[in-house]
Amino acid sequence: MTDTKLIRNFSIIAHIDHGKSTLADQFLLKTGAITAREFRSQILDDMDLERERGITIQMHPVTVYYTHQGQTYELNLIDTPGHVDFSYEVSRSLAACEGVILLVDAFQGVQAQTVANAYLALEADLTIVPVLNKIDLPTARPDDVIAEMQSALGIEPADVLRASGKTGLGIEEVLQAIIERVPPPPGDPAAPLKALVYNSHFDTYKGVVVYVRVKDGVLRKGQRIRLMRGGTEYEVTEMGQFRPAMTACDELAAGQVGYFMAQIKELADVHIGDTVTDALNPTLEPLPGYKEPKPMVFSGLYPANNKDFETLREALAKLKLNDSSFSYQPEVSEGLGFGFRCGFLGMLHREIIQQRLERDSNLDLVQTAPNVTYEILTRKGEILTIDSPQKVPDAGQIEEFREPFVRINFLIPAENIGDLMQMCAERRGIYVRTEYLSPTRAILVYEMPLAEIIYDLYDKLKSVTHGYGTMDYEFLGYRAADLVRLDVLVHHKRVDALSTIVHRATAERRGRKLLKKLREEIDRHLFEVVLQAAIGSRIIARENIAPLKKNVTAKCYGGDITRKRKLWAKQAAGKKRMKQVGQVEIPQEAFLAVLEAE
Repeated sequence: MTDTKLIRNFSIIAHIDHGKSTLADQFLLKTGAITAREFRSQILDDMDLERERGITIQMHPVTVYYTHQGQTYELNLIDTPGHVDFSYEVSRSLAACEGVILLVDAFQGVQAQTVANAYLALEADLTIVPVLNKIDLPTARPDDVIAEMQSALGIEPADVLRASGKTGLGIEEVLQAIIERVPPPPGDPAAPLKALVYNSHFDTYKGVVVYVRVKDGVLRKGQRIRLMRGGTEYEVTEMGQFRPAMTACDELAAGQVGYFMAQIKELADVHIGDTVTDALNPTLEPLPGYKEPKPMVFSGLYPANNKDFETLREALAKLKLNDSSFSYQPEVSEGLGFGFRCGFLGMLHREIIQQRLERDSNLDLVQTAPNVTYEILTRKGEILTIDSPQKVPDAGQIEEFREPFVRINFLIPAENIGDLMQMCAERRGIYVRTEYLSPTRAILVYEMPLAEIIYDLYDKLKSVTHGYGTMDYEFLGYRAADLVRLDVLVHHKRVDALSTIVHRATAERRGRKLLKKLREEIDRHLFEVVLQAAIGSRIIARENIAPLKKNVTAKCYGGDITRKRKLWAKQAAGKKRMKQVGQVEIPQEAFLAVLEAE
């Protein structure tokens, strides 16, 4: 049994692309967990998508051993994602640690996610080891960045370590700092078993693999355990640690991090943040656990070919096994057929799930316009949660329409403050404050509706700041707003898949833009097609698609005009009849074009 004094549990937190995974690779190499021959960049990012995009999506724990001053220490590293959509993964990994390495790029400096993650670590009362990465770059500006770290996060310049994940420079000093600064984990190996479930994944052959951090007691192979939230009991069949491959062991004592399997059939039986205890000698108090992740962005997912519906259902069920923050339920749309309403943490999460589905199951998918969840207070006093425009009740039943608000931090070059403020004003942003990190960089804090952020704010921020701006947001709650459902009528019929929820002030502009796009995409018919945008029963915009014309008077040359008039009248009557019974064909491309126009 490893003495808890010789264990260190830590995590690496940083902004996206500041070199977390590269630093983790160096730790594996320096401690001998992998040989130089096995070494490849970002070894812990094992998903194809992670390696392609160069980002971490799911966290990857690893245990390494390092000898310092004659003592061998067990270091448990939990690598975390840096993107704002995956901050939920960061908070989970921090609950399994006593300390963190706060990594900052020596060229890019302090970014929005750096600040957000540092506050997460401070709230969890963890020891922070600040490290300046990429100091080998010719463009590195270490002294300026350390000054930014001091002004934004209150870090003492003397505490900052300098390293390079690429060349391995300063890695030994970082490992020594972890041993000297991060406290050993508290915990009593003699107490009843108490272990925190901080992640899990599904293995087709072995069932659910549960990732745990043992807080008290000892977890042994063959032990009868109880998951306290559901009260279910299992027998541990296999257990071990990640070194970085899954390596079997017979026990995990207080302070250690590892995994176990107990023939648990469904991922739904394992709750992240649950407490594992001994079934025969249980602990009285469960661990505080986590808040459940709430999907913030909803979108419909439909197979391009309706025959693929069952394949899509199976693919979603499989994906849900390894991603507890993703949710889905079946829905039907007039325009797109059978599909699913899916909930995501953010737009990157949505994009990655779509790519994983298309890649793993070879599916061609159509996604409807993303929308956020709303709350509606009805006249009867009920509160409805709305995740799709189709579920909005009639205006007469609505007492108050509420939308989600977030606090958003922009970290930008000082010269772009004016442009950004104008952009936020256009999106109903409420200014909070400005903080200067240095004469050239500032943090702008705004409160803004989430709906105004999810479409293209990140892209617009990058173009306004020439790629130097970053942002991070946190959910504040729901606030009342003047919102309406914007419907699209094609040939006087409402097309539910094209409905959106918009602010009343922008409804007319959005409606016109939508109809212009539709007009280009819908083919001309033999009769006139009317496109309308409406709020309730009030039409706010209209476009007409002219009918195709056949020259019925081609056979008439010369002669009396009344003959031609008779043929034209006959044609008009036929068109009128056709207009009453005719069906307007809306091609799939039209739906896609409208979604892009959003």
